[in-house]
Amino acid sequence: MNSNRLYFLLIIPFFFAISRFLNFPLGALIHSYPKIQKSNEQVATDLIFKSTDYGQTWQDISKGLPENIETGNFFVNDKGLFMLAGVEMYHSKSKSVGQIWEKEIFKKDPGTISVCKSGMYTFTYNGNISRKIAGSNTWSPIYENFPRKNLRSIFETSSGAVLIGCDNGLFRSTNLGKTWHHVRKLGWIIKIVESNGILIATSQNGIIRSSDDGENWNEVLNEGGVGIDVASIAQGFAAITYNTKSKTRRVRTSMDGGKTWKSIDANLPAHDLIANIIQVGDYFFCGHPKGIFRSADKGKTWELILPSMGEKVFNLSRMGKAIYAFPRVGGC
Repeated sequence: MNSNRLYFLLIIPFFFAISRFLNFPLGALIHSYPKIQKSNEQVATDLIFKSTDYGQTWQDISKGLPENIETGNFFVNDKGLFMLAGVEMYHSKSKSVGQIWEKEIFKKDPGTISVCKSGMYTFTYNGNISRKIAGSNTWSPIYENFPRKNLRSIFETSSGAVLIGCDNGLFRSTNLGKTWHHVRKLGWIIKIVESNGILIATSQNGIIRSSDDGENWNEVLNEGGVGIDVASIAQGFAAITYNTKSKTRRVRTSMDGGKTWKSIDANLPAHDLIANIIQVGDYFFCGHPKGIFRSADKGKTWELILPSMGEKVFNLSRMGKAIYAFPRVGGC
């Protein structure tokens, strides 16, 4: 008899005896991570995953996308899921059965996509901005009088103000781009979120805050490094910053409109490539180089629910109860 098989047969009774003595289920001795449901067909895989049960199980929804997308721009809005890969855009309607991806006509020089209140924008680093015409696949140039290049982001506030982040600060317009005001001149601005009239943004000097629709800003979280990510959560905000002393990315939340911040990463493995954090239901989810972590107690404790894929870090997005995980080399 094979020695490995003999060892297996001998060890099983021992485990049953131990579990009976301790009144402890044998299955609990082995921690298992949720399985990813995959297709048997030879198609693109491991590009984007979806969970609708708070991370208990994950479905590979890559079928229909180009294989081996190393970089891309994945985002969700009320129209569904979008994946920008090179000069091609793929769209999957949010309620599609089986998550069907359709290829859409796109610009030759797509740049970066921003999903705003009035629709989708695309912009290039050298200053070309376009907006998608509703109900069509046509993109039309907009804000052609914008005074700067080196663009990083576009955001629309709930009141209709337009904010454009650049390498040299932040510009604001309240008249549909006819005139622009340089409201912040210190370093770059990338990601901006809004909740209850408060704006929070990542900047070259950490996390910044505005309570007057983006006219004035002040630094609220600075650890010597840059702001990595911000997100709206129930009753507040979450943020990730880089700490130059520990040389790691730190995760914090604010429940008073971004005025003060509390660390929630004591039980997360320290790392300099933590990507982002979202909230779905009562759970926090964190994209980490070791995989996807979940917290059921607002960050006091964390559990690894989906291990990483090689050197890639999961970037997380949400739409309602659905969570989407997009693995990228180097994280965000």
